[in-house]
Amino acid sequence: MRILLANKDNAITETSDLEMMKSMLNNQENLIWVDLDRDPANESRKILTEIFGFHPLSVDDALVEVHVPKIDDWGNYLYLALIAIDPEQRLDDFEKTIELDIFIGNNYIVTYHQEELRSTDLVWDNSLRNGFSQQHSSRSILYQIIDELANEYMKMIDNLDMDVEEIENTVIEKPDKNLLEKIFSIKRSLLNMRRIIAPQREVLNRLARGDYGIITQQERMYFRDVYDHLVRVHEIIESLRDMVGGVLDTYLSVVNNQLSSIMKTLTIITTLFMPLSFLTGFFGMNFFAASNQLDQWTGAVSFTAVLAVMIGLPLGMYLWMRRRDWM
Repeated sequence: MRILLANKDNAITETSDLEMMKSMLNNQENLIWVDLDRDPANESRKILTEIFGFHPLSVDDALVEVHVPKIDDWGNYLYLALIAIDPEQRLDDFEKTIELDIFIGNNYIVTYHQEELRSTDLVWDNSLRNGFSQQHSSRSILYQIIDELANEYMKMIDNLDMDVEEIENTVIEKPDKNLLEKIFSIKRSLLNMRRIIAPQREVLNRLARGDYGIITQQERMYFRDVYDHLVRVHEIIESLRDMVGGVLDTYLSVVNNQLSSIMKTLTIITTLFMPLSFLTGFFGMNFFAASNQLDQWTGAVSFTAVLAVMIGLPLGMYLWMRRRDWM
């Protein structure tokens, strides 16, 4: 647990003293940010229920249940469940996401997460260095956190876009099993990103259109800006899904063409040797004296003629197939 305290002059204090935090909580001119970073659930529950007085159902949502992005209005505070990601790794498994739970009131914001989050760390460091913001409000902190989450989504999309371009450049030359695995990994990542962006976009839409009295008219434009970013991310996801579908079709076409070429080559080889099989089967390669003296079939002339046919016939068939562009 870590706490940032700011008075009306925006003097920032970082502490872990709960008593100091409680003494400042009732003064609406103070601003408090409590970040429960990988804290035990029982300790976090005590802080959320006894100090802030949050409803047990909203506390259970944060500590127990796993949600897609959502927002609930509990009268004097809002509860948000948001999803964070690591933009440096593909999101081919939804379990790789990180849930960020936020409680926000007029003069406080409480964040809870069970894994390290770059977005909260970055906003925390910026607040220590530069102060919270000119607005000096909990909503400004919420906006900065959500904006950093949107930036991470865009980084993930950029990385997936580069992966798709790389696959497009290699799918025709070297289609292999590893490439197919990459295609499906990207496809799953885009599907999981869509599962995150669609509901989280609705959360931002509700913040931006003034559904909650805690968000002022001036603050709505900031959330509308993040909403526009998420709309753009969603559009790019849909575009990339179409591209990945096209790459997969190209991969299957190339593999089928290769298979057809292999079958064509094997068929040509079989066809070339069919006359030889017929000749050897008919004559039995018996060019030595038989019980009946058939000199005309066992002589040197016959042997030379059959040998010439066996060599010339496949060669002639090969040239004929090349002329018809079968090879």
